[in-house]
Amino acid sequence: MTPENKVKAVKNVGKSSQNSVRYVIGFHEIDRLKLMLTGGKGANLGELSRIEGILVPDGFCVTTEAYKKATGNNRGLNSLLDELVHLKAEDRPAISKISAKIRTAIESIPFDENIAEEISSYLIKFNEQDAFAVRSSATAEDLPTASFAGQQDTYLNIIGKSAILKHISKCWASLFTDRAVIYRLQNGFDHGKVQLAVVVQKMVFPGAAGILFTADPINGNRKVLSIDASFGLGEALISGLVNADNYKVSNGTISGKKISAKKLAIYALKEGGTEEQEIAAGQQTTQTLTDEQILKLERIGRKIEAHFGCPQDIEWCLSEGPPREARDTFYIVQSRPITTLYPIPAADDKENHVYISVGHQQMMTDAMKPLGLSIWQLAAGRPMFKAGGRLFVDVAAQLATTAGRKMIIAIMGEHDPLIKDALIAITRQDDFIKLVPNDNEDLGRLKSSTGKSSAEILASIKNNPAVVAGLIERSETLIAAFKQNIQTKSGPELFDFILEDGQQLRKNLTDPQTFAAIVAAVDAPTWLNNNLKEWLGEKNPADTLSQSAPNNITSEMGLALLDVADVIRPYPEVIAYLQTVRDDNFLDELAKFNGGQVARDAIYAFLDKYGMRCAGEIDITKTRWSEKPLILVPMILSNIKNLGPGAGKRKFEQGRQEALKKEQELLERLRQLPDGEQKAAETKEMISLLRNFAGYREYPKYGIVNLHFVYKQALLKEAEQLVQANVIHEKEDIYFLTFEELREVMRTYKLDQQLIGKRKEEYKQFEKLTPPRVITSDGEIVAGKYKHEDLPAGAIAGLAVSSGVIEGRARVILKMEDANLEDGDILVTTFTDPSWTPLFVSIKGLVTEVGGLMTHGAVIAREYGLPAVVGMENATKLIKDRQRIRVNGTDGYVEIR
Repeated sequence: MTPENKVKAVKNVGKSSQNSVRYVIGFHEIDRLKLMLTGGKGANLGELSRIEGILVPDGFCVTTEAYKKATGNNRGLNSLLDELVHLKAEDRPAISKISAKIRTAIESIPFDENIAEEISSYLIKFNEQDAFAVRSSATAEDLPTASFAGQQDTYLNIIGKSAILKHISKCWASLFTDRAVIYRLQNGFDHGKVQLAVVVQKMVFPGAAGILFTADPINGNRKVLSIDASFGLGEALISGLVNADNYKVSNGTISGKKISAKKLAIYALKEGGTEEQEIAAGQQTTQTLTDEQILKLERIGRKIEAHFGCPQDIEWCLSEGPPREARDTFYIVQSRPITTLYPIPAADDKENHVYISVGHQQMMTDAMKPLGLSIWQLAAGRPMFKAGGRLFVDVAAQLATTAGRKMIIAIMGEHDPLIKDALIAITRQDDFIKLVPNDNEDLGRLKSSTGKSSAEILASIKNNPAVVAGLIERSETLIAAFKQNIQTKSGPELFDFILEDGQQLRKNLTDPQTFAAIVAAVDAPTWLNNNLKEWLGEKNPADTLSQSAPNNITSEMGLALLDVADVIRPYPEVIAYLQTVRDDNFLDELAKFNGGQVARDAIYAFLDKYGMRCAGEIDITKTRWSEKPLILVPMILSNIKNLGPGAGKRKFEQGRQEALKKEQELLERLRQLPDGEQKAAETKEMISLLRNFAGYREYPKYGIVNLHFVYKQALLKEAEQLVQANVIHEKEDIYFLTFEELREVMRTYKLDQQLIGKRKEEYKQFEKLTPPRVITSDGEIVAGKYKHEDLPAGAIAGLAVSSGVIEGRARVILKMEDANLEDGDILVTTFTDPSWTPLFVSIKGLVTEVGGLMTHGAVIAREYGLPAVVGMENATKLIKDRQRIRVNGTDGYVEIR
């Protein structure tokens, strides 16, 4: 090309033939606001180019307008896209077949002359023999909430205009690789709305390359930077051909190195393309980067992180070739947010904090909506902190004192050994939580149950069943009065009334008698298990002794639904109708059938007492059984199918007799020992205490959930006024406001509509997160481990919470309404809160991912005499539905047969 033509071409850079549409745009013109034009990768490269001191290889972006121009109005392509819309992520063969056809169709489209001319105008700035990386950049890529990393294609060392145009088409087509299509289906992205830009970037021929994470990608620690490095192009590392070196860096100090044997590297060829090469034996175990280079890379990473405002996943190259000034120079070829990190609870200071998950204690680890989070906090006895749609409590203050540290670790040991182990690990970290000097903390009433004598336990409460009866009566009176009084409240008065009730509820939960009753329900089984193991070698006898304990509102609920099944059982027409219903108004039609009226009355009676319950009930926004009675139908039908008439009373009496038999056996054996009469007398008193108070432990939560349902009904009534005034679109929009925000909206009738949309999107992202049991203010997720010894080969460890061994068919169920159980099945799920109790009457064993010794699933499993193992991480993935498994609830493990 003549100099005159080159000047003319340069002047035309950035001008499309139609002037209004940009088909090509240079990095220096791009920022993060141009995401829809340049895709995630292109937008981030533009931002990187603006950071002082950060070197980015020069290049340009072929915009999404070019992709739309190339693929728009193509009937054959649109027809194939329509076929793709109806598929699910599991339809792999069909996805593969249609995706291949789409890629072929896109690559066959002739390249538009206007687009090609504009690309030429940018290429003229470079030498003809310059090599380029041609990289896909989708609009749904490298986002804060979804990285889409590696879903579309990249081509390296592409030389010449014709080769570049060819590979741009290949990038467009790679929007429909199998992996990209499946990823979009899994993450809810519309195929038709995702567009693709293409980055064309001058190649760097590095001596080394790799990935830099500005937060530890394994445990989330935001103060630890992690570097992966290997020789040659980074493609070897990304594609998994080589084991890279790994370096950990924190605050200018290299805290860890793993030097791997790097046998292969990928290098560029002069004529274009790349090839694998073996690394010389003497170099394979050489440290890829010097210590000085590692620290330089840390500084670069922190500067990029500061610019983007969040932890970054950064691709880098180290140039070691000519020209001389480029040697030992780091180039950045990409940066994207790390999307897998769990958010850190916000703190208003710079101190170190240790947060424990509330959801793991409440057996509900799903994300909660803002209204649910704020309502649950109203009754909380201590401050709670939000992160990722979940609640956490900070135990740093307890860990900072000798007595507090001992207490919290002991209590967690009784509830969740994984949390206990994590806390112990944190206390062993140098100076993360420092012990305060001369501490004399008053721990108040809360103490570990381990080590208490029977006299200490009995001194705190009168061992009389009338105590529990009185507490229940008082609670029912308060709830009835509240339901009556709230009917007259509306507007600001309603919110004040709910706040006052929240304070009263907190007082009731912490008053001496309620507190003592709950502590007794924990102390008694701990005393029995510890002492009877020492005296008789008996393992977990309290599991059997607590079967069919009276006054357990949750276990009674499961038996009550069996009674509903008994009412319906004699009426075949009603059963046949229930097997076909899909409408939430099915109760209105029930009376038309023979026996329908009595069946409807029985269901309504059940709902009147338990209708405020549901899966995930600590979140006020979850749909209650009263709001959707259809949820109960599969459980009623399962009870009719799997269990005979009178099963509720029979099960309760069977458990009571087994507990009585166990008590008599233990007392007889104790009397044969030295000081046997004294031991037997103490044990009998503790068994009596256990049976008097174990059931009540479930009642306070029942009272809270009962009141919260009343709150919900009142707040939804207020929301109807907001809908009528066009302040919100639907009454359920209030779920995405906090209690205080909703209060203000009701006062002013003003709301930023974008806030609701933003909160809904946040909630979708929070749903995908897995909350940690323990996380620090550095973002480090500290995972505990079980200390099992002599596990059978291949056994999966968990926490033993209800004794016995059972073998049967595993049913992996993630949603209660999807349950279709048969007699003898073993339920495997993530967690079980009280709403799952009706399923317990049909199963023979329980395995959950979340739980502790005193959480719901464990308590009810013991009441029903079901062998149970909880706290088994990833149980729903490790165990396949309908596999045969053996659950050892005595020693805490599961074997897959």
